[in-house]
Amino acid sequence: MPGGTSTMSAVPLPRQHATAGFRARTTLDESPEEARTVALAVARGKEGDREAIRYLYVKYSHNIYGYVRSIVHDEHEAEDITQHVFAKLMTVLVKYDERGVPFFGWLLRLSHNAAIDHLRSRRATPAEEVFGADERTDDEAIDRSQLLRDALAALPDEQRSVVVLRHVVGLTPGEIAERLGRTESSIHGLHHRGRRALQVELASRESAPSIALEVAA
Repeated sequence: MPGGTSTMSAVPLPRQHATAGFRARTTLDESPEEARTVALAVARGKEGDREAIRYLYVKYSHNIYGYVRSIVHDEHEAEDITQHVFAKLMTVLVKYDERGVPFFGWLLRLSHNAAIDHLRSRRATPAEEVFGADERTDDEAIDRSQLLRDALAALPDEQRSVVVLRHVVGLTPGEIAERLGRTESSIHGLHHRGRRALQVELASRESAPSIALEVAA
């Protein structure tokens, strides 16, 4: 084609409208048509197409924000990390191999690593700066949402990831298995152990074990 324009570049991506700020999203369109559009956007993004990167940002940023927020437990930091992940996407997208893991699963791993790196960078600072003043001495300042976040943070990484993907991001066990490159039966096992461990952690914090997971969203 003239000027070296590829056939993929000639196919328009669906128009999506970005919203102001972030909100945790727990749904994801995984229809075959949408999967083809995402594959097209990824391929074009690898070629440096900024429209394609924008499409991926609008589609996934709220899901990623919700996932990152569940790890770092801070809305503003989660916003910064989410922005960083997508700013970095233009340069790291070429490393994505669709034969290895679905794109959203790969993006979750990228986001998880960015969130963990952020937490590690905070560990060198005084505890008060990392977690804030210990509010547990003030009963009125404790809410169930914070208790749940603390309990989630105490879980092993794999169990926490499965619990968060199931109850915060809103994926099915099969979808989680596909994204994390594991069998569905192993996801069920991790989910079961994660929920049980979460109940123990909540009980140790004097919170009812039956607390709704949705408060983390």
